[in-house]
Amino acid sequence: MSGAAGGLRLPEGVVFPAQHGWPVTLRYQAVVLRPINRREEAAWEALRAANYQWTHEWDATMPPEATSRALAFPGWLRWTEKQAKLNKVLPFGLAHDPYWPKVTRLAEQSRLIGQVSVSNISEGSARSASVGYWIDQRYAGRGIVPTAVALACDYCWQVMKLHRIEICIRPENERSLRVVQKLGFREEGMRPRYLHINGDWRDHRVFALNAEEVPEGLLCRYLAGRS
Repeated sequence: MSGAAGGLRLPEGVVFPAQHGWPVTLRYQAVVLRPINRREEAAWEALRAANYQWTHEWDATMPPEATSRALAFPGWLRWTEKQAKLNKVLPFGLAHDPYWPKVTRLAEQSRLIGQVSVSNISEGSARSASVGYWIDQRYAGRGIVPTAVALACDYCWQVMKLHRIEICIRPENERSLRVVQKLGFREEGMRPRYLHINGDWRDHRVFALNAEEVPEGLLCRYLAGRS
């Protein structure tokens, strides 16, 4: 394990920039968090279509009273890039490098397999954010999502100096619940009809961690628990 600023520890090979600025790419071994680029529209659409049955039950939807509608890929990407540069979101594509460690590859060439989004970033006295995630069904069950979420959380705590990370999950979403259980997130309670998901307002269980609860670093703690 290697040391890091602010007392947080990072696994060997993980390097964070000294200051936050979008775009940013994070990596631990074959797991990569990177911006989604405009040339990936076809790959993104194919990925979403192939995983529709796997993910649609948990996908956010627009309520009938909403005045806006979901954007197509180009508009969505422009909006997320703008929000990212304002430090409002970190719209990471979740990617995997199948050649690691045999071949040195650019992180930008890694295969897109899902998404880890850090949103609702609040500065000031709150210094908090929310995390959401999904993965291609073919890559599920390999520890990729817990690794990626831990990597994103450590970056938020160390580089962005956030204090609290929150993850809200539908009670029926057992696969997503296993992620927060593996990472040791603390459960705080239920938010009735919290988000519009798959066509209706849905209850969510709330999980959170504050920076001081994981002084050893979340990724280091997760990896230690697996060994």
